[in-house]
Amino acid sequence: MIESVISSVGINGFAGSMIALLVKIAIVFGVVMLHVAYATYFERKVIGHIQLRLGPMTVGPHGILQPIADGIKSFFKEDIIPAGADKTVFKIAPVIPVFSALGCLAVVPFFDGFVLANINIGLLYIFAMSSLSAYGIVMAGWSSNSKYSFLGGLRSTAQVISYEVALGLSLVGVMIMSESLNLTQIVEAQQKYWHGMFIIPQFLGAFVFMIAAFAETNRAPFDLPEAESELVAGFFVEYSGMRFALFYMAEYIGMLVMSAISVLCFVGGWTLPPFVLEAFPSLAAVPGIVWFMLKIYFHVFVYYWIRSTLPRFRYDHLMCLGWKVLIPLALLNIVITALVKYFC
Repeated sequence: MIESVISSVGINGFAGSMIALLVKIAIVFGVVMLHVAYATYFERKVIGHIQLRLGPMTVGPHGILQPIADGIKSFFKEDIIPAGADKTVFKIAPVIPVFSALGCLAVVPFFDGFVLANINIGLLYIFAMSSLSAYGIVMAGWSSNSKYSFLGGLRSTAQVISYEVALGLSLVGVMIMSESLNLTQIVEAQQKYWHGMFIIPQFLGAFVFMIAAFAETNRAPFDLPEAESELVAGFFVEYSGMRFALFYMAEYIGMLVMSAISVLCFVGGWTLPPFVLEAFPSLAAVPGIVWFMLKIYFHVFVYYWIRSTLPRFRYDHLMCLGWKVLIPLALLNIVITALVKYFC
């Protein structure tokens, strides 16, 4: 659609392709940043209602302007750098998780035909980009010259090494069934087989992926790198102002990315199962982006629900769960999927 509009203006060739790409990037960036801002608002609202509170209510009707107020406050807050910190690394560290999370969005198809880079190794690219965020956390923990932040960085390193293995292995079954690493082709494969969703045959992989995604994004009950009761705030304890806000942005963008991958790989992306469309033909008129976003919202709600329900894991339990439970389950899922694919 964007390409056709630009062509109608008279801009074609390489210039037209570049302008179309820049417009797409601006749209994706704007929509994602808006969702990141209001994801914080809805998290506080959801957790508030679960705890029989109202959540933010002061800034705007029902607190709807609270994210804007928080952003303005962070922007004008003093940027404090500890005297003993490595200033260069300290300044660079918050930028790495944000850009690695935003980089993952380049290969995420939001609906049929709308993707910034439709490459054939989309899943591998996301694994590579998401793993870079750990470097920013480690750099922040080391450069702050604080024992609390250093311990948070060390915890994050061990956690990422453990759970990225399980995260990657949990999607191998999806790769085997779809015979592709391209996220668009994975969604198309789900329309051909298993009633439009891989979550039915890949329930074990989906279970492992969901738990590993919580650990990958440092969300409760796996928020050990920033455990307030033990490490004050962990790896970003010495940060303030916009550098502090960048870590929060990276966390919420990571939640959206992991939710998008789960939706694309297990529940049909922007499509509905064929049996649902046969039962309710009128749903076919709803744009695919609507179904895609509703599925992502449900996954994000699960993040909030788990945070308000489960206590934080003990660190040795966290590591045991990753190495002794999730990775063996993911390997078992691969073996079963391969055998079924070979013999059927």
